[in-house]
Amino acid sequence: MLPYLREAFELAEPGSEYVITRYRDTSANLRTQLTRIIKRARLKPWPRLFHNLRASRETKLMDQFPAHVVCAWIGNSQLVAAKHYLQVTDEHYERAAIGAGALQNAVQHSRARPRTTESDSSAEPAPQPAIAGMHDDAPPFGGSEVGAMGVTGLEPVTSSV
Repeated sequence: MLPYLREAFELAEPGSEYVITRYRDTSANLRTQLTRIIKRARLKPWPRLFHNLRASRETKLMDQFPAHVVCAWIGNSQLVAAKHYLQVTDEHYERAAIGAGALQNAVQHSRARPRTTESDSSAEPAPQPAIAGMHDDAPPFGGSEVGAMGVTGLEPVTSSV
């Protein structure tokens, strides 16, 4: 749009405050004209045309610039922007998914054991170190000793609160 705005600036009367003056009149019906343009483009007009255009642009700008700067440009407060205009976009979800995928890959790769050769795939896994104080003759977890704890558990019985 910058080349078109520069051209309009060059063509404007010296000392003009506005570059585009055709639609400055408050009686101009911009919605009707925009609806015609959208239909000519073989698209379906969406509800709340100008509100949604403003919301889309403000959301995009917020991704690139600080909130106070965007609100100064758009002409609303940060509270109004957050309440009425800012949206969650598909791009936000995609960036989050990419970030989550990168984190997941990093965690998975840090836990993966290195593989030496193809022939090692049938080898027995390396023995795990024994837990300190555990004897070879100790019953496996889930044996008959499990459940030997009384009904009250480890904490003393208290009155209901």
